[in-house]
Amino acid sequence: MDKFISDFTAIFQNDKMFWTFLGGTWETLYSTFIATAVAYILGLALGIALTVGEENGIHPLPRPLMKVLNVVINILRSMPFLLLMILCLPLSGLLVGTEIGTAASIPPLIIAAAPFVARLVETSFREVDRGVLEAAQSMGCSTFQIIWKVILPESKPSLIAGFATAFITILGYGAMAGFIGGGGLGMIATTYGYNRYNDAVMLVAVVIIVILVQIFQSLGTRLSIRSDKRITRISRQKKNKSK
Repeated sequence: MDKFISDFTAIFQNDKMFWTFLGGTWETLYSTFIATAVAYILGLALGIALTVGEENGIHPLPRPLMKVLNVVINILRSMPFLLLMILCLPLSGLLVGTEIGTAASIPPLIIAAAPFVARLVETSFREVDRGVLEAAQSMGCSTFQIIWKVILPESKPSLIAGFATAFITILGYGAMAGFIGGGGLGMIATTYGYNRYNDAVMLVAVVIIVILVQIFQSLGTRLSIRSDKRITRISRQKKNKSK
C-alpha cells in the first residue's frame, strides 16, 4: 500500500509523466476520432445496403450478395480485436508505413468497428416507420431521395447515439491496442504500469479513459435528445401549457 501511494504521488510530482499522460491522451483521442469517422462512413454505407437491399427493402439487391455481405460482417464482428489487430499489422505497414504506434492501430480499429457500426445503422434504419417509406415510394421518390430525405432524417437521433456508442467502443479498442504496441493511454498503462509493476500508472490511465467515456457519452446523449423531434415537440407542448 505504501508503494502504491508513493508511486501515485510521484506521478503528479514528475513533469515527464504529466507530459507523457497528456501526449498519450492526445494520441488516444486523435486515433479514436479518425477511426470512428472512417468506420462510421463505411458502416453507414454497409447499413444502408443491409436495410435497403434486403428482400423487402426499397431497392432489393441480389440474394447471394446480401448473404455474402451478412456473413463477412458477422465474421469480422465475432473476431476478437487483439487477434484482428495482429492479422491487420501487415496492412498497417502497407498503409501508414509502420506496424507499431498510434498510426498503425488506426486501420485495425476501422476494420473492427465498421461491421459493428453497420449493425448499429441497420438497427437505426429499421426503427423508421414502414408507412413513411411506403408513402415516399407512392409519391414517386427515387431510392436516393428516400434514403437522403426520409430514412436519414427520421433516424438521426438513433444515428447520433450510435456514433457515441461507436466512439466509446473504438476508444476501448484503442486502449487494448496499447498492449501490442498501439500507442496512446493503453501503451502508457502497459509500458509504465504493467511492465514495471506500477499499479498507480495503470489506475491513472484507467481514470482518464473513464472520464473520456463519460464526457463523450453525455455529449452524444444530449445531442441525440436535442435532435429527436418527438422529445422537442413534447417539451414545447409542456411549455405552452405552463404559459
